[in-house]
Amino acid sequence: MEHRKIYHAHIQQHQELVLIIEGPVRPEVLRTLDMHPDLDAFRRPKDQHEALIEIADLPEGRIIIARHENTIVGYVTFHYADEMERWSQGNMQDLVELGAVEVANDYRSYGLGKKMIQTAFEEDQMENYIVFTTEYYWHWDLEGSKLSVWDYRKMMEKLMESVGMIWYATDDPEICSHPANCLMVRIGKDVPLLSEQQFDRVRFQQRFMY
Repeated sequence: MEHRKIYHAHIQQHQELVLIIEGPVRPEVLRTLDMHPDLDAFRRPKDQHEALIEIADLPEGRIIIARHENTIVGYVTFHYADEMERWSQGNMQDLVELGAVEVANDYRSYGLGKKMIQTAFEEDQMENYIVFTTEYYWHWDLEGSKLSVWDYRKMMEKLMESVGMIWYATDDPEICSHPANCLMVRIGKDVPLLSEQQFDRVRFQQRFMY
């Protein structure tokens, strides 16, 4: 399928601090930028930088970033699900995962996560996708945020709801392993009914759950 990628950029100014929120960012541009050393939630910053470049080079891949001058201080990733996960089993070309959202510690009070996600959905460029995200409490920075697991989940739900993503039920074992984990989904207005039905079959694989 055709993957429409429409670049947008926004400027946020906080006193003397000027931040750029932009994307989808091309891999050749990402190569010219530095990674903030605090962006280490998933892997070492250098390795995560390489991962962002690889994702940006995928046909369906999208990287939205927040940067201060030439330093990436936050990012959001969109890509197909890992082939080892259940979400890839339907071989759906219009099912895309919102994979990672990360903002460096010193920049977390500026609403960058919300602005990056909203940038990805501008100009209806995601209306032909089912976009999903899997929220696992063990990925959350509970210590740094000083939030309880339930308050953190509320924060993540509010973040995803800012682009119309809502809670969906599933029998996925990892999500069901803890009540704070959840699946959130947005079905674009141009997604065909057959894709919605196929996604339902991916969400529920135990017959008794239908």
